[in-house]
Amino acid sequence: MIRLRRPATAAALTLAAVATAVLGLAGPASAHVTVNPAEAKQGGYGRFAFRVPNESDTASTTKVEVNLPENAPVGSVSTMPVPGWTVTVEKRKVDPPIEVHGSQLTEAVSKLTWTAAPNGGVKPGEFQEFPVSMGPLPQTDRMVFKVLQTYSDGNISRWIEEPTPGAEEPENPAPVLTLTAASASASPAASAPAAAADDDDDDADTGAATALGVAGLVAGLAGLVLGGLAFLRTRRGPTAKS
Repeated sequence: MIRLRRPATAAALTLAAVATAVLGLAGPASAHVTVNPAEAKQGGYGRFAFRVPNESDTASTTKVEVNLPENAPVGSVSTMPVPGWTVTVEKRKVDPPIEVHGSQLTEAVSKLTWTAAPNGGVKPGEFQEFPVSMGPLPQTDRMVFKVLQTYSDGNISRWIEEPTPGAEEPENPAPVLTLTAASASASPAASAPAAAADDDDDDADTGAATALGVAGLVAGLAGLVLGGLAFLRTRRGPTAKS
């Protein structure tokens, strides 16, 4: 009697269990605090929001501290009211001063701290945005904001690691605002279409003048022909009777 060999079910199950364990340990990448939008123009003003997700299953986020970079001070920083939260603003001296609309500012905002009302905060499974208006943005490639996120159980998430371009993202990355150079003023080539339009207008005017001249010449010739015919009729006249 021939026995058919059954698949190695036990081995397959073992491999599946190992794969599941490995994938389970890897898990999805954790969310972190970000600034949105993540890109802006140097020298401009913008509205930005620090987006703070809650990563705890049991505790709420009750305080968010955003530190502005010391190497890239901003002259004007203002916050938008967030229901259920209060904000405090800390400043520091800057040298050299920051020029804003012709004025020399010797202080700049160094830290923004949002604190939730009692029994409030960002609940598990939720996120909160904290809007800020800033400008003029500094002449630098990027701004790195180091953030501390405090939970109701006393735990603190420190989003303070500065990402390196081209490298793997750190475990606790700080929010980064990328700054690009302002657009250059319109080049002389930009006025080419207008110049071409002017040339077209000149050509149109010249064509119209030529057409009028030809029409006048034709009218003059027609007058001469009619005058000549009238003169011939007059010369012939009626013949005398005998």
